[in-house]
Amino acid sequence: MGAHQPAGNRVKAPCARRSGNDFKAVSPAALLLAVVFGAACPARGHESPAVVVTGHYGHALGSADAASEGVFGAELVRSRALLRPAEVLEYIPGMVVTQHSGDGKANQYFLRGMNLDHGTDFATTINGVPVNMPTHGHGHGYSDLNILIPELVSRVEYRKGPYFAADGDFSSAGSANVVYRARVERPIYTLGVGERGYLRGFAAASHELSPGIGLLAAIEQLHHDGPWSVPAGLRKLHTHFALSGGSPQVNWSMSLAAYAARWNSTDQVPQRLIDAGTYQGRPFGRFDSLDPSDGASTRRVSLSGRWRAADDHGLTQLEWYAIQYSLDLFSNFTYMLERDTDQFAQTDHRTVLGGKASRSWILPLGGDRSMQSTLGVQVRQDRIRVGLFDSAQRDLRATVRDDRVRQTLMSLYGENRIAWTSWLRSVAGLRADQLDAQVTGLAQAENSGRATAFRWSPKLSLVFGPWKETEIFLNAGRGFHSNDARGATAGVDPRTSLPVERVPALVGSEGREVGMKTRILPNLQTALALWQLKFDSELVYVGDAGTTEAGRPSRRSGVEWSSHWSQGQTLLMDLNLAWTRPRYSDGDLVGNRIPNAVQKVANLSLALRNLGNWSGAIGVRYLGSAPLLEDDSARSRASLTTNLRISKTVGEGLSLALEVFNLWDRKNSDISYHYTSRVAGEPPSGVPGLHLHPAEPRTLRATARYRI
Repeated sequence: MGAHQPAGNRVKAPCARRSGNDFKAVSPAALLLAVVFGAACPARGHESPAVVVTGHYGHALGSADAASEGVFGAELVRSRALLRPAEVLEYIPGMVVTQHSGDGKANQYFLRGMNLDHGTDFATTINGVPVNMPTHGHGHGYSDLNILIPELVSRVEYRKGPYFAADGDFSSAGSANVVYRARVERPIYTLGVGERGYLRGFAAASHELSPGIGLLAAIEQLHHDGPWSVPAGLRKLHTHFALSGGSPQVNWSMSLAAYAARWNSTDQVPQRLIDAGTYQGRPFGRFDSLDPSDGASTRRVSLSGRWRAADDHGLTQLEWYAIQYSLDLFSNFTYMLERDTDQFAQTDHRTVLGGKASRSWILPLGGDRSMQSTLGVQVRQDRIRVGLFDSAQRDLRATVRDDRVRQTLMSLYGENRIAWTSWLRSVAGLRADQLDAQVTGLAQAENSGRATAFRWSPKLSLVFGPWKETEIFLNAGRGFHSNDARGATAGVDPRTSLPVERVPALVGSEGREVGMKTRILPNLQTALALWQLKFDSELVYVGDAGTTEAGRPSRRSGVEWSSHWSQGQTLLMDLNLAWTRPRYSDGDLVGNRIPNAVQKVANLSLALRNLGNWSGAIGVRYLGSAPLLEDDSARSRASLTTNLRISKTVGEGLSLALEVFNLWDRKNSDISYHYTSRVAGEPPSGVPGLHLHPAEPRTLRATARYRI
């Protein structure tokens, strides 16, 4: 998955004669050879002609179609402490990234008053290649961003709301495209060590194979046990190759990436046992486990490519990808409620093939007016073997569901941009999506079937200004999210064999937004957005199954305010505030609160740079309380987390950094749920109550980074 960077200057002849290495296998040994070889012959001149962001948020006037759209760059990512790779997304105003299980598992995401679970309703891509997995074994829309390598990030482009014709499934709340660099100016070697068994190594280098064609090779390896009484034992290995060439007018890129990880899960535990302090005569605390055999392993290999051609009349783009993916996950959230052990296994093995193509035409209309029209097509097919099994100590006991699924999503979209005057432009779009899913129930024939669905999604944005460095935005649009194909074809409950009602394959959403961006004050960029988002059907987390199911309709309204202030190249300050009112909208008398819908989020960060050889950054994140039940009778606790990073350049190409996570060692929870579970000695019907996954205590990590 590699974004193109056009070729540049020729390197010296001796290095050119050594080109032509054929990396036929993605292995650590092969990649280390590539990195060492690149160190001897670094590539030059592959700077991207695309968006350039110098260390902060990109808010150039005229660059966005909504107040909540933006881009941030690599320097911002490098300057702050990251506990997990997916926390790169926390630079998106209002976004929070946590975890409710082992660190090898997809993260928990919160945005715009939504518990996005593992990624539903927020679409993530890396260089345009999708990360979300529909009809996933653990949770629909599963977005595992552990595959992200922070050192390779060039920029992150983010958008919120269903206002953009090019965005489809999973993007109602928003989307983010992580763009990797296609070369490094000098080879990079990074070694990180920390408390509780943390050890991470990273290396990357570029090499020019021939004039105009460059290769980037990178490898990452990680070990981490964490604070858990049952060590997480996370082992991660990731390799990445990117090949690119061409000119600013016509360019191309290809990427090959391979990722593998295994770990022991650290699932949520009951608050009642933490309060008691003991279980079965032994001490029990926040970091203990009730099923030490929980855990998982996952693999992902992707091959992708991109081709772009620009001419005097417009731009043509072609992108394609192929993904081989697997996950074997063992979880136990209710402990002993149904059986002697409620552990269950979820498996997902799939091949994904897809691509997209678009053509844009630019037409002058005379005077200050101009028009750009775009027509695009997107297609994705997932061929999946997905299963749910009862298990004990990671041994399968019984088959609950075992299905083969083939689902295809085909999309066609058009977009028209018109600059009517120097102070008014419009963006009108229309999107058509057709989903076709075929499910073969290998355990229950009654759950076999075919589901088809079609949706039109119109979009409209109006942008006024700039006036005195200020723009006003009006946005509206319809979007959708898909549901798990197994729910769209289900005939019977796999455990009880009782008839069940099928869910729609595609569920509509509708969004509106009024916003403003301004730079009227020197060195200060400010954005304000008032928004509303409606869903025809909410996705609800099911604690005892570890999955999501379709639920009630909902409506969310909110306001977001973000400000980014800089003082030369020395001081950067960001303040992001978000407030949301999330409610079910069907008038049910049980209650209209949406479980785990966080209402208040705040993020404040301060960075000092270029203080001699020193730099530093401190960040404070506030995650507000959320209802855990529809009648609001139980709520999660708010959390406040402070992270610190201090770095120093100590020699030519060498820098050292110290990171402190959860600086004040607060007893925060990454996530809380309210459901019924049972442990030994409790009534057969179980005990309802709060279950939480604790955030890590104060943690120190040190990193050495060397650039040849």
